[in-house]
This record gives sequence, structure tokens and C-alpha cells, in this order.
Amino acid sequence: MIRILFVCHGNICRSPMAEFILKDMVKNRGMENDFYIASAATSTEEILNGTGNPVYPPAQAELKKHGISCGNKRAALLKRSDYDKYDYIIGMDDRNMHNISRIIGGDRDKKVYKLLGFAGSQDDISDPWYSGDFKTAYNDIERGCTGLLEKLSV
Repeated sequence: MIRILFVCHGNICRSPMAEFILKDMVKNRGMENDFYIASAATSTEEILNGTGNPVYPPAQAELKKHGISCGNKRAALLKRSDYDKYDYIIGMDDRNMHNISRIIGGDRDKKVYKLLGFAGSQDDISDPWYSGDFKTAYNDIERGCTGLLEKLSV
């Protein structure tokens, strides 16, 4: 089983979108039993008294436009111990990459990647929390997930 953890700042927009886009992709290919896919935050901003906030409503709406539900997903925090639990830890932008490294204590086994790197780009996935552009975020995340799945299917 391949274990993948998507990571962004708050775990209410980009990383849960990536989690559920990839879950949908593997389900549509009949491969859902081959993967464990989750997402987490580098910040506690969306986690109050131990309970994470739900996926941001505009992110939920963008997923729904594509027939994808994120269920009752709530923000969760990236932990140092996640490094040993996952095969791939995938950030959305350069700041995420820096914070992932800080939290996990480095990348000794070369498990940490930037999502659009799987699509042949080192661009960031713009944070729709600030831009309001959930459509572009979805398209970029889908492109990265498609590249990731192609890499893993080889």
C-alpha cells in the first residue's frame, strides 16, 4: 500500500482538495485498496482546542462541481511521526516545503515533494484562501495528482 500525505498551511483548502481529488482518481481506476491518502496542516490556525475546522466551503463547492465529496474532513496537524508513516509527503508551495522540513526534522529518506513537481513544474499552487480562485487551484492540484499517479503507476 502506498501512503500519501498532502500538506498545506491550514488543511482546509489545498491539501484536502488534493486528498479527495487523488482519492477520486484512484477509485475511478479501481486502485483505492492500493493507497492510503490523507492531508494535514503545518499550522494550528484551523485547529481549535484539538478540533480541526472543516474544509473551507468554497473548496468544498469546487470539489462538488467535479462530483467529489470531502465528507466530514477536518483539519489535522502534521506531526514529526508522520514522516515514518507515509511514503510521500507532498506540499503545495515553497513555504509549505520549508515548514514540512522544520516539523519532520529533515528528509533523510527523500519522501518530501512539491505537488506540481510531478507535473514537471516547480511552481506553487496558489492559495485560494487568499486569491479566491478555487478553480485554478483545483486545476493545478488535479494536474499534480495526475502526474503523481502516472509516476506511481509506472
